[in-house]
Amino acid sequence: MVQLVKRALQVKKVGHSGTLDPFASGLLVICAGRPATRIIPQLMDGEKEYTATLKLGVETDSQDLTGTVIGQHDIIGLSKTRIDDCVASFVGEQIQQPPQFSALKHQGKPLYYYARKGIKVEKEPRQVFVREIEVLDWQNDLLRIRVVCGKGTYVRTLAADIGTALGCGAHLVELRRLCNGCFNVKDALPGDALMQDRLAVFALLLEYMLPVDGVIAGCLNNV
Repeated sequence: MVQLVKRALQVKKVGHSGTLDPFASGLLVICAGRPATRIIPQLMDGEKEYTATLKLGVETDSQDLTGTVIGQHDIIGLSKTRIDDCVASFVGEQIQQPPQFSALKHQGKPLYYYARKGIKVEKEPRQVFVREIEVLDWQNDLLRIRVVCGKGTYVRTLAADIGTALGCGAHLVELRRLCNGCFNVKDALPGDALMQDRLAVFALLLEYMLPVDGVIAGCLNNV
């Protein structure tokens, strides 16, 4: 997405405010031009909202559907009340172990670089914050939740931790980012629109673009 925006705008400095996993969908805030890329750290500090679907009873090494299955467990005995209580217990501050398959850097390379080579590199556990979490739906082995969380929270790891707490294990099969700070996916340009010719994309980007001063005044100053 960054490369497509860079090509359309013919701007050297283009970045984003938070990686999305390859299997995930949803909002990606892209900053074009030096004044915009300078505020990326502030944009990354904002809360994020997601919907996620967990597959209960199956654990993978990546904590999502792209990984290798490392454990399978029976889900008999789960109840709506037990699931609701378990999910609700993850509200607030908690210590989270960053996943092996992540973009966190170690010696200049992301952790997924080492994980794909079978090299295990563990980062120190860190404190994260979940402001809201709720069950949206539960059907058989699929559990759909909504999460509002702070910077650095891995929903994949949250899903795996919920599975552990339930005693059956779990991994993510769907993840969608709805909000990043004051930005909402409802207001975003669809990603496939960037696959058109450069001039068409250029016109679309101008239509959806927000001025940096406006973002600072209306978004960052209210955080």
